[in-house]
Amino acid sequence: MISCPTVEKEVIRSHYNLSTLFYRLLWGRHIHHGLWDEELANSENLQDRYRAPAKAQQQLTETMAELIQIQDGQDLLDVGCGMGGSSMFLSQAFKCNVTGITLSPVQRRWASLEAFFRGQSSRTRFLCQDAETAEFPAESFDVIWSIECTEHLFDKPAFFQKAASWLRPGGRMIICAWLAGDQLDTDDAKQNVYDVCEGFFCPSLGTAADYQSWMEQSGLEFHDFHNWTNRVSQTWEICHQRVKKTKVRWLAKLIDQNTVMFLDRFETILKAYETGAMQYGCFIASKPEMK
Repeated sequence: MISCPTVEKEVIRSHYNLSTLFYRLLWGRHIHHGLWDEELANSENLQDRYRAPAKAQQQLTETMAELIQIQDGQDLLDVGCGMGGSSMFLSQAFKCNVTGITLSPVQRRWASLEAFFRGQSSRTRFLCQDAETAEFPAESFDVIWSIECTEHLFDKPAFFQKAASWLRPGGRMIICAWLAGDQLDTDDAKQNVYDVCEGFFCPSLGTAADYQSWMEQSGLEFHDFHNWTNRVSQTWEICHQRVKKTKVRWLAKLIDQNTVMFLDRFETILKAYETGAMQYGCFIASKPEMK
């Protein structure tokens, strides 16, 4: 695990409060990587190429839902829900009752308003809560779902212990996360991951083995790991291009230096994926049935 001790909780919160508009402009309603396939990656149709990033993001969400086998009417917790894109999709597609939590009050308001205007308020609720201090009754949820949130947690093992208690027996957990590579055997590789942690406000990045261990130590049964590194990295190529084309970096200078650093590190994370210093993975686990 690579750690960055300079990251502070309030800086993470401030980043998402200030940068939500940047995320909306650069990523769309889903604040996460896209899962690319050959058809999306190689489309020559100009309109399809323009829409490809949003389709890739939706494909990641739909692939996760298929892997975790979501059933109609289940209770689901979306940890790090952002602007509520995945929560609202799951609510609509599977009639799930979704609780989304985010550290950012700006994102909570955004998600709640969008759910209201989409007519989905009855099946979704969005809370401004820190995933590390959030409290829910034991066995509240059938599914715990998280996309690119655990990177921001300071005590990852403790989170998995708590989250496991929120699952009902037989309940399932699916996590997508940025990961430190398996073999960080050079100083350059370690520095590359550290620079990503610093620029994207991650206290640490665990390895795939770390995540499996944290799940198992919390009493969950680990089922599968999908290494999607090669299928998500194109997201950062597109984002880097959009930063240059839109001149958004100039606007970031008017906000704060952390936002500028965030935009400047897009090339850094792309390099980390290309060299193997980082991976992107999807983890699936479940809570054992009661005997």
